[in-house]
Amino acid sequence: MQQLHLKAMAKINLSLDVLRKREDGYHEVRMIMQMINLYDKICLKKTTEPGIKVDTNLYFLPTNENNLVYKAAKLLIDEFHIEEGVSISLQKFIPVAAGLAGGSSDAACVLYGMNRMFKLGLSLDELMKRGVTLGADIPYCLLRGTALAEGIGEKLTKLPSAPGGEHVLIAKPGISVSTKFVYTNLKINELESHPNIDKQLQAIKNQDATSMIESMGNVLESVTIPAYPIIDTIKQCMMEHGALNAMMSGSGPTVFGIFPTHDSAISAQEALKQQQLAKMIYLTSFSNL
Repeated sequence: MQQLHLKAMAKINLSLDVLRKREDGYHEVRMIMQMINLYDKICLKKTTEPGIKVDTNLYFLPTNENNLVYKAAKLLIDEFHIEEGVSISLQKFIPVAAGLAGGSSDAACVLYGMNRMFKLGLSLDELMKRGVTLGADIPYCLLRGTALAEGIGEKLTKLPSAPGGEHVLIAKPGISVSTKFVYTNLKINELESHPNIDKQLQAIKNQDATSMIESMGNVLESVTIPAYPIIDTIKQCMMEHGALNAMMSGSGPTVFGIFPTHDSAISAQEALKQQQLAKMIYLTSFSNL
């Protein structure tokens, strides 16, 4: 196999809870992850010349060892002493630094693709163990679909496909939010409420879309919304235009809304555009690939 074309899917968090800060500095989390039909395109090509070459459609992204796709390829090249090289073409469509795991998903795709292309014989679990050394979201991005994530995000339980995700609106305002800033300023002991993740898990198992959507919650909003009120403005706009619920994904700033119909989602999309609340807006759906 000389060439491989892959889709790196974005994710949202249907719920996100932080339980405690660990002694190693990481935060213990419990969250339900969901893939959506928004993706980057990756093309891997074998080269006779050793080394890793990365090119991308976004001028501001690094193409050296500071890019996660480069790190993912190097990890396997070094471990398995691969003598050939690889060229990685990365077309970005997932917003960058947006709480959608775009970089992690790109890296996961490269691990998966390198394993196939160079016939390394690694199982999914073995790829996931390597992936977590590069980023906590990478194991989930290898697993895909709907999953409960615990620990620092690397302990995964595959779930049935989540219901009710036919009309999902994604809106990223023209700001960037530092994940480090959010977790540094999170006051776990002062949180007034936590999402009911057990209720949401049961709703997914029962295929009860209403209960699942009602159970959405993200404790990181307690940091980001006071710092960046535009996030709440986007949420309220979605709710006013028919969203069943709306929430920030990950550490933000992207907001997603789940809508009952295509028309209601389009109505909210138009309102966001007219009010110039978001820089990037996508109408998509849950993915269970």
